[in-house]
Amino acid sequence: MMDYTDRHCRYLLRLLSRKAFLYTEMIPALALTQNNSPERFLEFNQAEHPIALQIGGSDPQVLANATRMAAMWGYDEVNLNIGCPSSRVTSGRFGACLLEEPDLVADCVKAMSDASPLPITVKTRIGLDKLDADHYLDFFINKVAEAGCRTFIIHARKAWLKGLSPKENREIPPLNYKRVFRLKKSFPHLRIVLNGGLQSLKSAKRVLGQRYRPSIDGVMLGRALYRDPYMLANVDHQFFRANSHVTSRSEVVRHYAAYAERTTRLGCRPHYILRHLSGLFYGREGAGAWRKHLNRIGQTGESTRDLIKLAIKLDGHISLAA
Repeated sequence: MMDYTDRHCRYLLRLLSRKAFLYTEMIPALALTQNNSPERFLEFNQAEHPIALQIGGSDPQVLANATRMAAMWGYDEVNLNIGCPSSRVTSGRFGACLLEEPDLVADCVKAMSDASPLPITVKTRIGLDKLDADHYLDFFINKVAEAGCRTFIIHARKAWLKGLSPKENREIPPLNYKRVFRLKKSFPHLRIVLNGGLQSLKSAKRVLGQRYRPSIDGVMLGRALYRDPYMLANVDHQFFRANSHVTSRSEVVRHYAAYAERTTRLGCRPHYILRHLSGLFYGREGAGAWRKHLNRIGQTGESTRDLIKLAIKLDGHISLAA
């Protein structure tokens, strides 16, 4: 979700759910520790809690320093991403290529755990290239767990570093949810969260409700949620048995537009804030007109009041009354 789940996107998502755990886009640890302005990467709105800082890297000391920074900035968790198959991250010796180096990953997690009391979690895949046997995955998980990781987010596909692009790696390697459930059975004391291929809350509930014992501990949604963010409005009720505070898409637009106006005055370009509203009316009549209007306002910097009016119209409301 690099270049997608920035702080503006996360603010929008938090308007839709108070309970879902939010993750930042993956940030290279070196970008945090060797940058004179780390706030560019670390700044977030306090409304975003609970929130995890997701980082990439393979140097234990650099990752430890990044973890200390995360604690100072008030994050709730630090997540080490070793599942990204991008050639860009592989050339930097982090991401999915680290599945080949369990000892190094364990050293990284140990250094991060020693650096801060924050929970250290790991996001990974079920395999890499030809290195995808169950016994190797068990060995890898056990090694990293012994170093201090108690939560693993498992993308239920293997990664191919050669021959497939990052996009193809999200689509071509077949999903294998059973391997994730088997992993939970092998490690019942660990939190196992399933990721990959989930396109709706219905599919997420179906996976969580499957009759495997012990059952997995959670699911992670990414691109499907960005494409259709309003599905998050039902998460609190369906998954946490909490009352939803969201009334309508137009009400979300009203609050987010106010946030956009404030943030624009601080110097941020409107496009980078408003682009995250693109999928709010996904699947509804008028979604195309919404995206077109949104793009125009994002490019011209016009007032968001017309945006609110259009959202109310698409929602079926007839006035600006609260």
